[in-house]
Amino acid sequence: MILSEKYLKIRKHSEQICEPLETEDYVVQPIVDVSPPKWHLGHTTWFFETFILQPFSLGYEVYNDAYNYVFNSYYETIGNRVIRTDRGNLSRPGVKEIYQYRAYVDEAMLRLLENPVTEEVEELLLLGFNHEQQHQELLLTDIKYILGNNPLFPVYHSEVRESSPLQTKTREMIGIAEGVYEIGYTGTSFCFDNELGLHKVYLQPFSISSNLVSNAEFLEFINSGGYQNFEYWHSEGWDWLNNNQVTAPMYWHFIDEQWHRYTLSGLKPMNLQEPVTHISYYEAYAYASWAGLRLPTEFEWEVAAQTFNWGQRWEWTESAYLPYPGFNKAPGAIGEYNGKFMVQQKVLRGASIATPEGHSRISYRNFFHPHLRWQFTGLRLAK
Repeated sequence: MILSEKYLKIRKHSEQICEPLETEDYVVQPIVDVSPPKWHLGHTTWFFETFILQPFSLGYEVYNDAYNYVFNSYYETIGNRVIRTDRGNLSRPGVKEIYQYRAYVDEAMLRLLENPVTEEVEELLLLGFNHEQQHQELLLTDIKYILGNNPLFPVYHSEVRESSPLQTKTREMIGIAEGVYEIGYTGTSFCFDNELGLHKVYLQPFSISSNLVSNAEFLEFINSGGYQNFEYWHSEGWDWLNNNQVTAPMYWHFIDEQWHRYTLSGLKPMNLQEPVTHISYYEAYAYASWAGLRLPTEFEWEVAAQTFNWGQRWEWTESAYLPYPGFNKAPGAIGEYNGKFMVQQKVLRGASIATPEGHSRISYRNFFHPHLRWQFTGLRLAK
């Protein structure tokens, strides 16, 4: 696929995600971690304008000088920005204006791509594509949080399926031999800088589950008093649980003596055979402790990933998000993309049903703070 076609396909997908929304849905920011959908649409457009059009498109005129302040996310190199918590306070630019902004930038990008581009521009384009795909996943999960915290439980789209039932109801533990293994990206296509630095790790013999933990299994943990027994929890996780009065995964609702779960297709009776989702690292750790097992490290997960099916849930690991040996941040704003976040976060591996097609690979390192659970997060057990 040529660059202009790939550009249009990715840009169109962001707008397709937003098609079921009402105008009012575009502007809501219920918590700091959830950005308004219209901000995502503007920010991904600003990325192409700022990092490609301004430096490499001769004579390009910025759509609106103020947008650098509005749509810059965290790039200190680029300048001041709206505080993240205040994104939902921006009634302007309106939704219509943001779609006009997208069309303006798309037209300029397609003019640029009419001719061959330099290797530097192509690398930035690939980063821009993958950046927008990351925001497509955030868009969908943010939309779910916005609608799922509305007391009307509105349907995003009636035909969206958030998962398939697990292939088998019994858990098989897959044995992995002791040895020295190579970790990191080995391909020739795009990857993020945090995947680079192919290196060797020594692993003790271990086994890992062929299945993700299901809703039925997690319900056993709940019914046995798992959320009330401090012995299964880290001290920090126990504080988080009590301070936030957490008693079940996000979007679980006990109605008329039956568990229901809010999904993108509405509030539905719990499907017990689906993999559990929207849990924090604290909850994943506590469940594993209750089960007498543990979470895999990210290195164990990567080595074992070809032996099981993955991709329905981002899977919490026991690994802190740290740089690989030899990691170097790129100069300038692009160097702020991953390296500055390598502190107090846990690595998740795999992908989710919200991950765009072609955006997942075994070496992909996602990362979140331990208390977060608005993404499609789940767990796989190891011992």
